[in-house]
Amino acid sequence: MNSLSFNDMNFNPVNQNDDQIWITSSELARMLGYSRLDKVTQIFNRKADEFTPKMTRVIENPSNVNLTLRIFSLRGAHLIAVFARTPVAKEFRKWVLDVLEKEVLQQQIDTRVKINAEQQAELKEIIDRRAQGERRLHAEMWSRHNKHFRITHYCDLLAIHFHDAVNYLETLELKSKGNIYIDEKQSLEMLCVHARFFQAWWNTHSPALAKLNPLLVSMLNDNMFSMSSAISSVSKKCGFTMPNYDYDHMFELKTLPHERYRLLK
Repeated sequence: MNSLSFNDMNFNPVNQNDDQIWITSSELARMLGYSRLDKVTQIFNRKADEFTPKMTRVIENPSNVNLTLRIFSLRGAHLIAVFARTPVAKEFRKWVLDVLEKEVLQQQIDTRVKINAEQQAELKEIIDRRAQGERRLHAEMWSRHNKHFRITHYCDLLAIHFHDAVNYLETLELKSKGNIYIDEKQSLEMLCVHARFFQAWWNTHSPALAKLNPLLVSMLNDNMFSMSSAISSVSKKCGFTMPNYDYDHMFELKTLPHERYRLLK
C-alpha cells in the first residue's frame, strides 16, 4: 500500500475499504514525537468518551493473530494531537487538516457533489437583489451564470464551484439600463486567471511532456516565464487580485486515494 509522509517520516495507511485514511496508534505516536509507542493509546484511554466510531476502531493485527490493533482516522488523529503535548503536535495538527481538506475536495470531485438547498438560496438571493425586479435582467444573469459554469441549471452547480459562483454573480457588472457587460478590466482579469490556470497545468505536466519533446518544452518554459511577468504587471496596473487557488495541486493526476497527495515529479 502506498505511504504518506509527515516530516520525512513515512507511514502506511491501513485499508478499511471505506475510502478513509487510517493510521495505527504506534505510527501516530511516532509522528507525534513520542518515544513510547503506547503513548497514544494512553491518551485515548483518558479521553475515550470524546471519540466516535468514525474516529477510531480496533482491528485484528495482521502481524499477530492473537493481538488487536487500534487505528485512528484523520479526524481521530487530529483529536489525539489536540491532547498531545509534544513540540511537533501543533505542526502535525496543521498537516492533518491540510490532508483532510484535500480529501474532502477530492471526494466532492469524485462524487460530483452539487450545491445544497441553502447554497442554492444564497445564489438566488444575489440574483434577486441585483436584478431589482427586472425580469429580463434576472433571466440574463442566470443564463450567463449557467453558461460560465457549463451547466443547464443553477441547481447543477458543483459544490466545489460555489464560492466562485458567488464571486461571479456579485462582481458581474451591469449597465444602467440593465444589460450585462464585461468591461476591459474584467476581460483582462479573466485572461490573467485563465493564463494562471494554464501555468499551473504546465508546471504539473511539463516534466512528462519533456520526455517526448525536450526542445519544445524548453522553448515553452521561456514563454511561461514571460507570462508570469505579464500577469503580475497587468494585475498591478488594473488593481485586481488573482484568486487564491491551490495552483500547485489543482492539476495533479489523481489515482488511488492514498496517492492524491503526492506531487508528480
